Amino acid sequence: MTPDQLSTAIVSALGRLVDDGRLALPDGFPAEVRVERPKVKEHGDYATNIALQLAKKAGLNPRDLAQWLAAELESADGIASAEVAGPGFLNLRVAAGAQGQVAAVVLERGGDYGRNDSYAGQRVNLEFVSANPTGPIHIGGVRWAAVGDSLGRLLTFAGADVTREYYFNDHGAQIDRFARSLLASARGQDAPEDGYGGQYIHDISADVVAQHPGAVALPDAEAVEVFRAAGVELMFAEIKRSLHDFGVDFDVYFHENDLHASGAVERAIGRLDALGKMYESGGARWLRTSDYGDDKDRVVVKSDGQPAYISGDLAYYLDKRERGFDRCLIMLGADHHGYVSRMMAMCAAFGDEPGVNLEILIGQMVNLLRDGQPLRMSKRAGTVISLEDLVDAIGIDAARYALSRYSTDSPIDLDLDLWASTTNDNPVYYVQYAHARLSSILRNADDLAIAHGLQNFDPALLEHEKEGDLLRALASFPEVVARAAQLREPHRVARYLESTAAAFHTFYAVCRVLPQGDEDVADVHRARLVLVAATRQVLANGLGLLGVTAPERM
Repeated sequence: MTPDQLSTAIVSALGRLVDDGRLALPDGFPAEVRVERPKVKEHGDYATNIALQLAKKAGLNPRDLAQWLAAELESADGIASAEVAGPGFLNLRVAAGAQGQVAAVVLERGGDYGRNDSYAGQRVNLEFVSANPTGPIHIGGVRWAAVGDSLGRLLTFAGADVTREYYFNDHGAQIDRFARSLLASARGQDAPEDGYGGQYIHDISADVVAQHPGAVALPDAEAVEVFRAAGVELMFAEIKRSLHDFGVDFDVYFHENDLHASGAVERAIGRLDALGKMYESGGARWLRTSDYGDDKDRVVVKSDGQPAYISGDLAYYLDKRERGFDRCLIMLGADHHGYVSRMMAMCAAFGDEPGVNLEILIGQMVNLLRDGQPLRMSKRAGTVISLEDLVDAIGIDAARYALSRYSTDSPIDLDLDLWASTTNDNPVYYVQYAHARLSSILRNADDLAIAHGLQNFDPALLEHEKEGDLLRALASFPEVVARAAQLREPHRVARYLESTAAAFHTFYAVCRVLPQGDEDVADVHRARLVLVAATRQVLANGLGLLGVTAPERM
């Protein structure tokens, strides 16, 4: 019996209390009731505080309402007992047969188990990574690659129509410095004082020279333009290749330069002008962002007539909304924290709802450790720790899992020695090993010609305490997935996988799945094989949401 099924049973019980006149709720009763695993196992399989939530509105004592609900629920199919605790909590125990049925539900739904429609009909633009094409993707960008792609998978699993978008920053001073650095390398000169260094600069410079042999001898201004165009194209091709190899592909690569070349900036300013949100002062044109929570108004067009940085943000946001996206999610590094208030004010100035039409997620720093010591990085010194460096050190699966395993609000210290290890101390190895072990059990069953389908499955035989723990873990997967999508927190899936893998290992240690020696095959063996297959399916589904493989052998 899943939490959703329990919720339905409780809602039905509330309905019966309303029908017989014992319960009157002016605003009606809820369509869903939240049930949770109690912290103390002895309290039951699930618990709910719905009586505490509704009693005051109904003018009732919470314990009285809880007692009425308990009486209704004890007669419901699949519920073994319903007990009132404390001021009005309701503790529920599920019958073994109903609990065991969860395994059948998992296998019937297969790869769709956990899928929901909470975002059905919504178009979501998910912008992440968007690293400047002036060097390899550094470790902070790699975190967004892992988290962003996982979040895209979660939102898709929740029914959203997700477009992954990369904002290609090919306009501005950083690109100028990049081009001049490439030209200096081609001419055998030191990098400009404000430029970029590192082997990748020499490699790309050599590739530009191979494409345009005469570019080095051109006058400086012309040469810089050649190195700018060719160098950015080469750098961005390398970035896209690295991301693709990491399992991250984008639906749209949006060029910042197009906003300025297409007149999109002027259109956005014109829209805000028409809404009465712009004004002139000191020869510049300003947006009234302070009316919407920003600490001050922002210059959109400078006194010299040149667009300020925020002008591109205005045009880009409006472009996304005009492309039909209901929600625009943007993932930014910690150094962009100061941009949040002005971006939300911009959203409100267009008449949209901050936090709904526009969401901004801020990710904290990632520190890499080896032998207990931090690895230093400096993009301009050419010692950047890149995506390839991380993958070379611990592999794609470990890198994706490690970077998605923590809340984006928290900095990460990644111990490369730990994440490269093949021990249970390594979280991704622990989960993948559980999946491989489950696969091995099922292969062994096939070798013994033991059927493990649902045809002869008796869920009531899964009555051992550890079987119940594992079944309840499987039953909670859909809620974990839904919450992870709602809260934009893929790390919830990773932590769930680890706890479920632990529940499986504990179950396997005390519940014999396959017959030994000359022992006859019993129905309990078949039932446990169904539980094994269901557990493998859930681990595979969860790993898939993180973009991590589910190996069958290790």
